[in-house]
Amino acid sequence: MTVILYLWGRRLYSLVGKKLRLSRILKQGKAVVFAFDHGVEHGPSDFPPESIDPRSIVSKVVEGGVDAIMMLPAMAYRTWDIWAGKTSLIVKLTSKTNLRPPDERLRQSVFGVFEDAVALGADAVALTVYWGSQFEDQMLERWFSVKDRADRHGIPCLQLAYPRGPSIKNIYDVEVVKYGVRAAIESGADLIKTYYTGSEATFREVVKVAAGTPVLMSGGPARENFLDFLRDVESVMRAGASGVVVGRNVFRHSHPEKAVKAIAAVVHEGRTAEEAFELVK
Repeated sequence: MTVILYLWGRRLYSLVGKKLRLSRILKQGKAVVFAFDHGVEHGPSDFPPESIDPRSIVSKVVEGGVDAIMMLPAMAYRTWDIWAGKTSLIVKLTSKTNLRPPDERLRQSVFGVFEDAVALGADAVALTVYWGSQFEDQMLERWFSVKDRADRHGIPCLQLAYPRGPSIKNIYDVEVVKYGVRAAIESGADLIKTYYTGSEATFREVVKVAAGTPVLMSGGPARENFLDFLRDVESVMRAGASGVVVGRNVFRHSHPEKAVKAIAAVVHEGRTAEEAFELVK
């Protein structure tokens, strides 16, 4: 009986830890997360010359007031003196390069272990699952391996729930995105990053499928007009999303710190896209 009570007590402790860490990422239930894994996923060419130095762009997004930064362990180490104590860290443990043959690009590789996230003081860990990929099983095996340890240590798991595979014609189709989100909650995700489906009405369906699990919109490719991106953010927030995970629409902006402030104005203050756009002028 003593052992059972001890184990149950540890379970309760981990639930408290998870709740506390989520509250540091989701301020009043909402978050603007800066994604910074593009150097691996897309390569250096993704960055404009003024943003090629990772320390420069991390400094700017921290100045802008981002709620959390999601990056791979080695990059978190290289920039720790900039973000530590100023924003939350989400350590991404999987990634892949576009140097691979096309038929291998739906496989995620290990870029760190759970203990790396603990050592770096992360508030969450993140892993990608390409639902529908021929490598789905391998990514799920990795996901559950990390999730088991994360649950025991009270650390939330963010799943990048991306429906991609040979049989998927349109990854932004609302039914496809909903399927990926349902699979994410069935696999125990504490936070979900997924694709924007193109309208408030369709994204409302995505949020409903998540059944209370916070949904964050993937920022996607850089928009030609930043106002259009802010309109997307406004749309998903009106649909009930908990925020955004954005990379290119920030670091490809001429003023990344202002871009973060504008996005945060929509997410946290409920401003319209047009009102927030004034902050970047």
